[in-house]
Amino acid sequence: MTLEIAAFILSVSGFILVSSTLPTDYWKVSSIDGTVITTATFWANLWKTCVTDSTGVSNCKDFPSMLALDAYIQVCRGLMITAVCLGFFGFIISLVGMKCTRIGGSERMKGRIAVCAGVLFIFSGLTSIIAFSWYANRITAEFYDPMIIEQKYELGAALFIGWAGSSLSILGGAIFCFSLSNGKDSPRRGNGYDTTASLFSSRTMAQNVAEDMRSARNTWIPPKQFDKNAYV
Repeated sequence: MTLEIAAFILSVSGFILVSSTLPTDYWKVSSIDGTVITTATFWANLWKTCVTDSTGVSNCKDFPSMLALDAYIQVCRGLMITAVCLGFFGFIISLVGMKCTRIGGSERMKGRIAVCAGVLFIFSGLTSIIAFSWYANRITAEFYDPMIIEQKYELGAALFIGWAGSSLSILGGAIFCFSLSNGKDSPRRGNGYDTTASLFSSRTMAQNVAEDMRSARNTWIPPKQFDKNAYV
């Protein structure tokens, strides 16, 4: 139960962090490398691009068409939505499969449900970490490409938050799966203890029987000698 509670806290925390990156603006921020005077700061996420001038006023523009976007942005959108959906279903199923709840049926059934929740959290973390890594790889590739003379960007805060949340989701899901394997070992340990006790009792019984036989031999009484007239 302690492992399941710890796994639930880690998984839900990771799910919340991953979900919070979707509306976060700073997926990538304009680089000031080699710039002496900065008059504006550009930043963008999966849904829009914005600019903030020196006075602090921000202007944002949504991406006009989904089909006109770059392929990596479309793929990252799909992966992030998939990760959020998997994490949500994992959160619901984990509430049913945990031992501290009163729903879910027998202990064996609740264990299987907890494993399903752990698998969903693991896939959610893997899906989201692929999206964050792909987006970051595109930013770094454009930053170090000498042929690109346009505005270059650096990694935003949303990517680091997403990597941390994905790691927590994977870790929590793994603990969910480990909790079931740990629970399966306890009956085996109990059976081993019963077998040892039965062997001990068998040896004790055999020793008692041997002692009874020895005492019977020591107390053997010879038969009485009768006279001849006793048979008449």
